[in-house]
Amino acid sequence: MTRSVNRGCSLEELERDRWPALSGGETRLVTTVWQLRRKPVGDLTVEDLRLMIGQSEGLAHLLPLAVDILRDDPLAEGDMYEGDLLVAVLSRNAEAWRTIPELGREVRSIVSELVDVPSILEPRIREFLAR
Repeated sequence: MTRSVNRGCSLEELERDRWPALSGGETRLVTTVWQLRRKPVGDLTVEDLRLMIGQSEGLAHLLPLAVDILRDDPLAEGDMYEGDLLVAVLSRNAEAWRTIPELGREVRSIVSELVDVPSILEPRIREFLAR
């Protein structure tokens, strides 16, 4: 069982960290992350989660949401390819998993049960399980 996250709050609220207003010269990625930090985490799509987790934003709050999705659909996809959310989750560094070991164990269980995974996932799964 993963930890509970207040899905009605944004990352800014959960982390008590409001980023300053954008100046207008930011990249599309920075602008998107800035906007998603203001959105209630319960309203984030698979693609939103993939992007934010891939940028290591709000991991303590977003990884539990991603694992909730992966538990039901390990190959959930955002806008990239089948399993792209799982790749974002598996690609987080070891330090992220040390802070939430129970979640790491759950991800390990999810990927251990996968069969016939897309080839793009195989190296990520092996790397994650080898940690």
